[in-house]
Amino acid sequence: MNSTSVRFLGVLLLFLSGISGQLVYSQSLTPKYSNEFLNIGVGARSLAMGGAQVSSVRDVTAAYWNPAALTSIRHQYEFSLMHAEYFAGIAQYDYLGFTTPFGNQNQVAVSLIRFGVDDIPDTRFLYDANGALNYDNIQFFNAADYALLLSFGRDISDRLKLGANAKVIHRNVGKFAQAWGFGLDIGGIYRSKQLTFGLMLKDITTTYNAWAHDADQVRAVYAQTNNEIPINTVELTLPRAIGSISYDRKLGSTFSMVAALDLEATFDGPRNTLISSEMVSIDPRIGLELGFKNLAYLRAGVRNFQQIKDFQGNTSMDFLPSAGLGVSITEQVQIDYSLSDLGDVSESPYSHVFSVKVRLEKLGEDVRKFKGWQE
Repeated sequence: MNSTSVRFLGVLLLFLSGISGQLVYSQSLTPKYSNEFLNIGVGARSLAMGGAQVSSVRDVTAAYWNPAALTSIRHQYEFSLMHAEYFAGIAQYDYLGFTTPFGNQNQVAVSLIRFGVDDIPDTRFLYDANGALNYDNIQFFNAADYALLLSFGRDISDRLKLGANAKVIHRNVGKFAQAWGFGLDIGGIYRSKQLTFGLMLKDITTTYNAWAHDADQVRAVYAQTNNEIPINTVELTLPRAIGSISYDRKLGSTFSMVAALDLEATFDGPRNTLISSEMVSIDPRIGLELGFKNLAYLRAGVRNFQQIKDFQGNTSMDFLPSAGLGVSITEQVQIDYSLSDLGDVSESPYSHVFSVKVRLEKLGEDVRKFKGWQE
């Protein structure tokens, strides 16, 4: 094992040993699902495979899933655009990503994510000063979360790849409240022939969201409804780790296969996951992709395993399935589709997700210093 590998393992051990100390300090400031919009995922391919991507991703969406895999990209420029609607079209989810090489060992990327609910009616002034109902007084506002990811990936050797994300988060609820946050992710990839091992450490330094509330906007309404007036606060997002393994194989000259397993570990107390404890909860994701001549792909995945209790007190195991297709229209353009189960939370439980990927100027064989991705 070379010195770079030792340093990477040292960072991992430091990360894991520091989590317990952070929990003691920050648990009272940490909602269990802080910045949860950043855990939805990006790319229809990824969502069709159940989000099992930390070791299997090979395109611009690696900036989100694991920036260490960015150097697998074989084009000078790669773009991706995704749009999805959740909860029967109430929430809009959008992603835009771009990446390009930087030298013969490095890759940089920028990603923008937005999750928002638009045109929410503000009915505080529905009744005018005379007590009359006046619908013209209704105004509308948006509640939206934004994330900007600046990503860097580097080939350390044929086997070892490293990467990092610096992310800026902005959240706003109309003119009533807004927050700014900053965080850091690091990732690693180790390739061994047909096996790839991945590790993603998210919010490694703990991500801080500083909220500012305009209490004057809601003071009267909150007083009438006996609610507590909001104050400026700091919201923390605790670290989480995702370990992954994937197996890719050519099936003759026509077909290919990728099978992936991700294990996401959270450290904020028990969750309703397959493995749950006070110290750590582990949520598995499983994905499969079958390819035909790099032209068409069939994908499936499962995630979010949970114990569900009915009204009679009986428990059963539940999970969220997904499936999808991918088609390369040309060598430069690929369209992906995913059908994801939202767990029957609305009258339209399945979410249709489309994404488009554009690749320009294929790289020559001598551009990359290390050739580990071509095995």
